[in-house]
Amino acid sequence: MIGVEVVYALPDHQILIPLQVPEGTTALQAVRLSGIAGQVADLDVSSAEMGIYSRLLDGRASPLPQDYVLRDHDRIELYRPLQLDPKQARLLRAARAAERERRAEQPNKPAD
Repeated sequence: MIGVEVVYALPDHQILIPLQVPEGTTALQAVRLSGIAGQVADLDVSSAEMGIYSRLLDGRASPLPQDYVLRDHDRIELYRPLQLDPKQARLLRAARAAERERRAEQPNKPAD
């Protein structure tokens, strides 16, 4: 048996489930064994993005969750979908900063 952790971070708290699983268990199998789907509404473990210590299991640089064989002390992280595309978020921040700068440069209008 090996020890692993399954982790899911919500905005206000983190769920961490330590598990003992047989050697040869995959990341997806461990997540299912953890029962985390029953603790988080709308969590579909078969389609959720997962990683091991922030390394995405995407089938490119790393195997897919159903193919990644766990090692002792691995931390399986389930990732929530992004609320906003990072590029779009940066554009919004830049637009707000430009608006603040524009307002700061305007002379104060005298009161009537």
